[in-house]
Amino acid sequence: MPEFRRDPIIGRWVIVDPSRSFKKMTYSAEEEYPKDVSKCPFCAGNESMTRPEILAYADSCRQPNSKNWTLRVIPNNKPILEIEGALKRRGEGMYDKMDGIGAHEIIIETPKHCMSIADKSEKEYGDVYSAIIERVKDLRRDTRLEYILAFKNYGISANALFEHPHSQLIAMPIVPKRVREEITGAENYFKYKERCVFCDIIAQETSSGIRVVEENEDFIALCPYASRYPFETWVLPKNHFTDFDLLPNKELKSLSKISRSVFVKLYNVLDNPSYSSLIHTSPLKEKNMSYYHWHIEIIPKLTKTAGFEWGSGLYVNPVLPEEAAKYLRESE
Repeated sequence: MPEFRRDPIIGRWVIVDPSRSFKKMTYSAEEEYPKDVSKCPFCAGNESMTRPEILAYADSCRQPNSKNWTLRVIPNNKPILEIEGALKRRGEGMYDKMDGIGAHEIIIETPKHCMSIADKSEKEYGDVYSAIIERVKDLRRDTRLEYILAFKNYGISANALFEHPHSQLIAMPIVPKRVREEITGAENYFKYKERCVFCDIIAQETSSGIRVVEENEDFIALCPYASRYPFETWVLPKNHFTDFDLLPNKELKSLSKISRSVFVKLYNVLDNPSYSSLIHTSPLKEKNMSYYHWHIEIIPKLTKTAGFEWGSGLYVNPVLPEEAAKYLRESE
């Protein structure tokens, strides 16, 4: 029988239907992309097709915006938000608005055009995280900005416009509603129990083990109790950190290791699925947020949102989180 499960962080209910057992299906992300990669703006040798780089990992003798790099960060050619200008907050009758000021950057993860989530090394995962940390620390200095979201869309079903491996970073002058809901939920839980809700989740999941995918000394990967999507997986630091960009080097290496392992498991179990992943961290200007706990959310694109979900605000997950975790845990 289907059951309702309540998310302990924001109080959102989801419907999990255990009658729909998981069956091995093909959700491959390798489809529909153009075969001719000569015009890919992210490939080595095509640096002139992008805006000038903001950051690059390469040999010290390399000239900027040339070949022989391992990672590049560039402004998006068609940004959602622009860095130049002023916010110009104003009203229009009862409505509020401001100019679309912010930053939209692309992290080109590798010069190699074709690289699946299982092909990336621990170092390559670590370089992406390091680049995000560098960019967040730099953008923190812009007093107009309130929040920075780092995310990755992989595959056609996740609306990734380019096959070439890349992540994105969007800095904005507001705190997004989804993040605000998490912050408010975590704060309310802390006021009631004087503990971090994320730390309590880690403690309970470690104790039961049924939704744990993998863990190491510093991180745990799990399928949340009230997962919105099939095979939704979170990666959380075991030590309490509020800001992703304050992650110590030791924990960065552990994060790279568990990230690669989790993505290899998803690749093997779901046959290279399209997915979105994102980093939820603390807002830039809000202090004393000891009740919040940064984390990574990974959402394979296996189902589509339809009328019931849009109309009710409820998610329907056809795969039990316990079953999803078991499949991932047992995967090589």
